Amino acid sequence: MKILQTPVRFPPYIGGVESYTHDMSKELVELGNEVTVLCAKAKEESAYEETIDGVDVKRLDDIGKVAQTNIMPQFPISVLQHARQADIIHTHIPTPWTADFSALAAKITGTPLVVTYHNDIVGNGSIDHVASAYNHTALRFTLAAADKILITQPDYLESSDHLHRYAEKVEVNSNGVDVDTFRPIDVDDKDVERLGFSNESPNLFFLSVLDDVHEYKGLDVLLEAMSLLVERDGTTPRLVVGGGGELKPEYESLASELGVSEFVHFTGYIPDEDLVTAYNIADLFVLPSLSSDQEGFGLVVLEALACGTPVVTTEVVGVSDQIVDHDLGSLAQVGDPESLAETIITELPHSNKQIRGRELCKSQYSWKSSANELTHIYQRLI
Repeated sequence: MKILQTPVRFPPYIGGVESYTHDMSKELVELGNEVTVLCAKAKEESAYEETIDGVDVKRLDDIGKVAQTNIMPQFPISVLQHARQADIIHTHIPTPWTADFSALAAKITGTPLVVTYHNDIVGNGSIDHVASAYNHTALRFTLAAADKILITQPDYLESSDHLHRYAEKVEVNSNGVDVDTFRPIDVDDKDVERLGFSNESPNLFFLSVLDDVHEYKGLDVLLEAMSLLVERDGTTPRLVVGGGGELKPEYESLASELGVSEFVHFTGYIPDEDLVTAYNIADLFVLPSLSSDQEGFGLVVLEALACGTPVVTTEVVGVSDQIVDHDLGSLAQVGDPESLAETIITELPHSNKQIRGRELCKSQYSWKSSANELTHIYQRLI
């Protein structure tokens, strides 16, 4: 099949949708399909056209962002041209512009349209009014135009305010994790120090883009929980915060205000080659997500589990039920620093590497199994 993917951005840009599109497209190519990605040229060093892991990537200039969505004047015409060559178009929410014009191109050309609905589109302050207006207009057109709407966890059909009327064409297609890349490895003491971890105390690891779009990941709650852990008797864990973004200075200031700067290290962006090392160093991976509307799945949780690292998270993360059922970590109350601190304290003594987490990822959440499911969905639509 000739598959056209239209995320707003693609690696080397960092983000959940970007990683999903890359990893799924790579696997679809290995299954014998031709995949073209049409996206924004979000980084100056990115080439306009290149092949990444067998995926043909074509990038367009943008004129800026609206609510973290790159606006590409050439996109409407370009997606229409590419749609005429494609057997199927696969676009993504929450990225207006690319999703909406992909839906229009699908209508004009008669090409089947798949929408992966990663999470609701919401905003803060005045942006919330813009998001609400979009959700009641263009989003409805895009979802109505879709031949299939994919969600990454079954609970999302109930928790989202916008999917109920389209329930008959909603199907679950889980996120995956590259179990060959994310795996248990031996780590060196030099790597521990280089990445900001400690050789003398338990290590916690948090990973996210640090911007206003990803505030729902709950880093502020984790920093407050760290202040409670500092007040306790015994060794205070070391928290390494991976990821860069415009809110990084604000989080650093919050850590200082809470008196935990000594125990928290902000690494900034972590290269892929160091990410697996970081997961393996950590005694616990912590993701205290706050919003079921915005936390579509929690791919980083799968990456940690594939490395054999137990997790502490909340019930809004897509794999939270599996974490409880398979004893792969613990869940804290949403938005509750005291609950999070207690959960970390309870879980740390049991933080020996969990092979069960890796086995779960291999059996149920590999990209190969997800891509095979998606291939059958495409074939039915074509």
